[in-house]
Amino acid sequence: MDNGVTMKNLGNMMKQAQQMQGRMTEMQEMLAAHEVEGSSGAGMIKVRVSGKHEVRRVSIDPALIDPSDPEVLEDLVMAAFNDAQAKIAAFKAEKMSDITGGMPLPPGFKLPF
Repeated sequence: MDNGVTMKNLGNMMKQAQQMQGRMTEMQEMLAAHEVEGSSGAGMIKVRVSGKHEVRRVSIDPALIDPSDPEVLEDLVMAAFNDAQAKIAAFKAEKMSDITGGMPLPPGFKLPF
């Protein structure tokens, strides 16, 4: 085995790993700044969530507030939050595909965000 070729391949792999790490850092910063809005109840409940899964704002149409039936409001807030979470997951998948060139991540590989 030619040691020069092996060292060159290892060097290329290290360079690619560093580039991917840089792109992952950029993606983490982009996710922290990115926000999505989930909604439910025909838009009467809105939840704004960051790409880091932090709730930034909740908006509830006053017509939905019924003190005698809080479960409906609770369910709608939960549905709006879940809608936002699905949008974040789709955004992450799209950006990760850009980084990996469409190659799937190995099973069990966990992202740092």
